[in-house]
Amino acid sequence: MPGRTLRRAWGVVTAMTMALTAAPLAGVAEAHIAASGTLSFSGEAGEPMTGGRSYSYSAGSVQLFDVQGSRDENGLTVAVDAQEGTLWRFIIAAPDGQKLTEGTTYTGVKQWPYAQPEDPEMVFSGTDNGTEKWCNTSTGSFTIQNISFGPYGYVRELDATFEQYCNGSTVPLRGEVHAVMPEPPAELALGMSVDPEGGVDVPDGKITVGGTVTCNKPASVELNGQVFQVQKKATPGASYHTTVACTPGAPVPWSVRLTSLEPGTSFQPGAATMRSRARADDRDYPVTADTGQQEYQIQLSKS
Repeated sequence: MPGRTLRRAWGVVTAMTMALTAAPLAGVAEAHIAASGTLSFSGEAGEPMTGGRSYSYSAGSVQLFDVQGSRDENGLTVAVDAQEGTLWRFIIAAPDGQKLTEGTTYTGVKQWPYAQPEDPEMVFSGTDNGTEKWCNTSTGSFTIQNISFGPYGYVRELDATFEQYCNGSTVPLRGEVHAVMPEPPAELALGMSVDPEGGVDVPDGKITVGGTVTCNKPASVELNGQVFQVQKKATPGASYHTTVACTPGAPVPWSVRLTSLEPGTSFQPGAATMRSRARADDRDYPVTADTGQQEYQIQLSKS
């Protein structure tokens, strides 16, 4: 499950490593900085993580305040980096196969590796002025007062409260988080075209073919395809792979220079068939845009 992937990936590392070096996660939308938000929490004397202190952070007054959701809407992470050496991570997930649901209180939460598929999960941890704050075991609950998702698990809004008992303590940490995110980015849309004419060098038979790609936001576009030419006595053919840095606003040209891979054959002036496909990862969502393979008839002219 994508949500389970998110929770276990965060659960197996220490708080410091988690905060500073965590890699992108499969099935998880890109994290985005909150337009507005607050994280506040406190505990009474004897609570292991807070030591009886109260904490409060607001988006815009910290280095980082972002929210990242899983594609299946099963879990999310709130990340707050107040300053060097002070950072917090709030990670929650519904039981496997379920979505985080507004108006629901999830009780009996556990953290990996103790949680079973039917258990909701929660981890609240971080560092405070360079001191790690981490529970080896924890229990508690969280309530989703308000939540709204966009494409692929993008979290639009979040209001939640939580209660955590760390390392068997009978004194809880209590907190709440509120976040309003910017409008979700558009999903990546790709376009591709092939020039109807190409060039062929005579007598070596090398050809130059190309086209353009379009995109609605920056993307690294991979182009793959083949060119072949049916002749009376032979069928020269070649494959290609190239990458184009696409930027929105105008078609971006691309071209490749090819030699026939069929022994003893070479391209000649005349008609040929070109197949091409464009693909690019969406920088904001865990999805790949793909034009599918398209076939074109082109004319090769003597260069």
